[in-house]
Amino acid sequence: MMKYIRIMMLLLFSSTIVANENNYVIDDSHFSIGFLVEHAGYAKTLGLFKQIEGKYTYDQSLNLVKDLVMKINTDSVFTNHDKRDAHLRSPDFLDVEKFPTMTFTVDEYDLSKTPGKLKGKFTLLGVTKDVVLDFNINKVAEYPFRVGLSKPIVMGVSARASLNRSDYGMSYGVDKNLVGDEIELIIEFEARQQ
Repeated sequence: MMKYIRIMMLLLFSSTIVANENNYVIDDSHFSIGFLVEHAGYAKTLGLFKQIEGKYTYDQSLNLVKDLVMKINTDSVFTNHDKRDAHLRSPDFLDVEKFPTMTFTVDEYDLSKTPGKLKGKFTLLGVTKDVVLDFNINKVAEYPFRVGLSKPIVMGVSARASLNRSDYGMSYGVDKNLVGDEIELIIEFEARQQ
């Protein structure tokens, strides 16, 4: 009898520990991926990428992010100056013909272990390095607007990071201080629960 009770208790507890994982897709109409880079010491140039796609899994009960893949179309770079944008697409910088995307990926990361941080891998020009984002989940709630026939659950995220582009082999203008080495990344997006 005691063995039966133990088995029942084990089944009861194991059935209550169910993963609360939900899949999210980044809304391509509500995202911003921008960057700041110093120009010859005078001021910082602000740019952005106009095309991305991304998805991930989030377990709210465990505060766990899994299987995150964010792909950024390098050809979509925009700094509001046609000649500069063409130069940024060239082999001196993004080399978009050879490297049409840069990516940020996370296999699995427990946000509760280091609150406000998300560690992943950033790939640029075929080089992959560890990057830590300052990462804030602003809100997870039913959207106040209809999308089709329903109001989906949406997560809003703000993230920031900095990296040295020369670590990825992008060193044009660094040695003469014409273009800064440090890139400040600014990431804002909404993602819809699937």
